[in-house]
Amino acid sequence: MTTVTSGTASRTGGVGPLLRAWREQRRVSQLELALRADSSARHISFVETGRSRPSEEMVLRLAEHLDVPVRERNALLLAAGYAPHYPETPLDDPALEVVRTGIERLIGGFEPYPALVVDAMYDVVAANRGVMALFDGVPDSLLTPPLNAVRLTLHPRGLAPRIRNLREWRGHLLEQMRRHIALHRSERLRALYDEVAAFPVPDTAGRQEEPAEPVAYFALPMLIEHRGRTLSFVSSISTFNTPMDVTVAELAVETLLPADPATAEYLQTWLS
Repeated sequence: MTTVTSGTASRTGGVGPLLRAWREQRRVSQLELALRADSSARHISFVETGRSRPSEEMVLRLAEHLDVPVRERNALLLAAGYAPHYPETPLDDPALEVVRTGIERLIGGFEPYPALVVDAMYDVVAANRGVMALFDGVPDSLLTPPLNAVRLTLHPRGLAPRIRNLREWRGHLLEQMRRHIALHRSERLRALYDEVAAFPVPDTAGRQEEPAEPVAYFALPMLIEHRGRTLSFVSSISTFNTPMDVTVAELAVETLLPADPATAEYLQTWLS
C-alpha cells in the first residue's frame, strides 16, 4: 500500500505526487483519467511531475474522478496551494442539527433491530436501544465514551466471547479496516487496526452450535449469544450521498438485520 500525506507531497513537488499516488492506487492510466476529466494525458503528466500547476477546479475534478475521500480532497487543495474546500464541522455544532436529528430518527426507526452510526475511526456517535441491548454484560470500562464499535466487538472482554463464528467475523472486520486504511491513509486508523488485530482470540471462538435445520445465509452472518439464545444478524452499511462536509462524509450507518426467522421473532420481544 502506498502512503502519501500532504506533507510528503509538499516536500516532493506539491500536489503532483499526491495525485499520481491516488491515480495509481485506483489503477487508472493518465489517458483514462484525462478522458474522464475532459483534459489531456499530456496535461495530467505535467501536473503529476510539477511542470504545470492545476487550477482549483481541476484539482477538485480530478479528485472526483479518482473517488478521493472528502478529507483527502482538502489535502490535495492544500498541496496545490489552495484553501480547503470542504468544512469539517463538529457533529454537535448547531449547523448539523438537521443531520443529528435525522440520524436519531433513522436509527430509532430500525428498532427493534440494532442500528448505530460510526465515524471514520469506528467511534459510535449514535446508537439505538437494540445496539445497547447487545452490549448488555459488557464491562463498564469498555463502555466509557467514546465507544468504539470495532474495539467492543473484538475485545476479549467485549462481544468477542459471545460471537459464535468469531474467526470468520473477525476476519471480515479486519479486512474492512484494511480497505478503509487504503482509502483514507489514516495513521490513527492504522493504530486502531494494530490494536484490535493483536487482541487474543477467546477459547470460545469457533465453538458454533449447528442449527436444528440448515440455514442458507445470503451474506456472512454474525452469530452472537444473547441471554442463552444464538441470534443471527447480517450487517448493512450506508453513507450520505454527495456530502459537502468532512464530518458528514465520514459517518456510516450500520444496521444489523435478522438473518433467520427465529432471530426476527425474538427481536420483536426483546425491547418490551
